[in-house]
Amino acid sequence: MSTRKESTVHDYEALLKIHILPVFGILKLSEINRGKLKDFFAAKTLEGYTRSSASHMKAVISNILNNAVDNEIIPTNVSLGIKLPQKKKNWDEEEGDGAVDTLTAEETNLFLETVSEHFPKDYPLCLLLLRTGMRTGEALALRWGDIDFNRRFIHVQRGLSRKKIETPKSGKSRHVDMSQQLAETMTAYRTECKKKGFALGLGDAPEYVFTNERGGFIAPSNWRKRVFWKALEKAGLRRIRIHDLRHTYATLRISKGDSITDVSNQLGHYSVKLTLDVYNHWLPGGNKDQVDGLDSLGTRKPEKKSAQNEG
Repeated sequence: MSTRKESTVHDYEALLKIHILPVFGILKLSEINRGKLKDFFAAKTLEGYTRSSASHMKAVISNILNNAVDNEIIPTNVSLGIKLPQKKKNWDEEEGDGAVDTLTAEETNLFLETVSEHFPKDYPLCLLLLRTGMRTGEALALRWGDIDFNRRFIHVQRGLSRKKIETPKSGKSRHVDMSQQLAETMTAYRTECKKKGFALGLGDAPEYVFTNERGGFIAPSNWRKRVFWKALEKAGLRRIRIHDLRHTYATLRISKGDSITDVSNQLGHYSVKLTLDVYNHWLPGGNKDQVDGLDSLGTRKPEKKSAQNEG
């Protein structure tokens, strides 16, 4: 950045200190991957920063990574080719990068009741998204062997993107817990999938948990139009993105006071700070008795009158 104007260098140094180092400063350069960078830029968009600001942050990060490549510290600059998120909602994208738009607890129950009534075959998928916070691609890449019914957790270790199986967005696998309701639903659903597998001549349930009528991958765009949006419409709810079910999971848990660390781990975020940046508005209010205690700090307590003085 030595060829840049002094004011530009000053601005970039501020971006590095305020935004970049607090997130990536604790990581080795080799530990920074595309998933972490995408999460970082998405969080900044949700915080209200403009695309221009995000572009400047990306320039700083890219410059650092380029220097690391030149010095043979890392093999490639993983920031190259990353598209910055748009603030506007794009309803034709599977997840999009618009502002968080979540369902309330009442709306969530209404949505699930509507799916159960009108789209019963798709109820397990909807319930899983709302009870685990898994990304859509992670759910659609789920295999039966990833589910531990005895210990009630799911091993998330891959994702489906453009009909290709990839590692999760974060670059690492994780375990997510299943609620009792979800575990019971998935147990019953496995029986139905076995029936479908036998009908298809597979001898057992299809390898992947959520499949189309032919036992192949579900196309997210088709499912969104055929099931998701129609269910929202029948429930009388506004149109949101499938990805907002992930946000709904997080905000409902945080709102009821669950551990932010556990929520962050379940979501697969690379840091609790990212979770706080995205969902800080849903943190429950503090104990008012404790806040009221500030009123008496530093004040002198009235002296008790002795019995002799009273006489």
